[in-house]
Amino acid sequence: MKKIAYLLAILTFAAFLQSCGTRKVERIDTEEVIDLSGRWNDTDSRIVAEAMVAQVLEAHWLNNFQEKHNGQKPVVIVGLVYNKSHEHIEAETFIKDVERTFINSGKVRLVQAGDKREELRRERAAQQEFASPETMKAWGRELGADFMMNGDINSIVDTYKKERVNYYQVNLELTDMETSEIVWIGDKKIRKYIKN
Repeated sequence: MKKIAYLLAILTFAAFLQSCGTRKVERIDTEEVIDLSGRWNDTDSRIVAEAMVAQVLEAHWLNNFQEKHNGQKPVVIVGLVYNKSHEHIEAETFIKDVERTFINSGKVRLVQAGDKREELRRERAAQQEFASPETMKAWGRELGADFMMNGDINSIVDTYKKERVNYYQVNLELTDMETSEIVWIGDKKIRKYIKN
């Protein structure tokens, strides 16, 4: 009798483990749009970054700069983008999407911002002591930015019973580093309707 009870317990436990193990994970194309929750996601970040960079590069500031500087490409630094939305949004992912789109456009030059610039400076300082004179990088040769881009991500949530609308607005602005003149302001809006 004990053997039957023991065997039934093992079979029950095995059936329980098998029922728990039905989760399936598969690799999908990173360009495929999947929106499970209705919250901000990687697709929103990419779409907004591409739209905003297209807007800024079509604005008059670029032609004005190139006319004043013999067709030179302006140097841009992407500063902080603040998350003021109702949910956790990793702003660094969005900033990287903006930087990548800027570089891929071929219309501007991009320099490092913030912590990464400081890391480069620490490495340059270490080279002064440890690198050979012929490979050591000199101080005072950094490319100064002509313009800085900053902005914020905002959201509004509207809910009623089992329906919800998530509204996102990303505001970016481009500022002349020398004069502090704002030369461009743009925004991109996304609205998502979720029904349970």
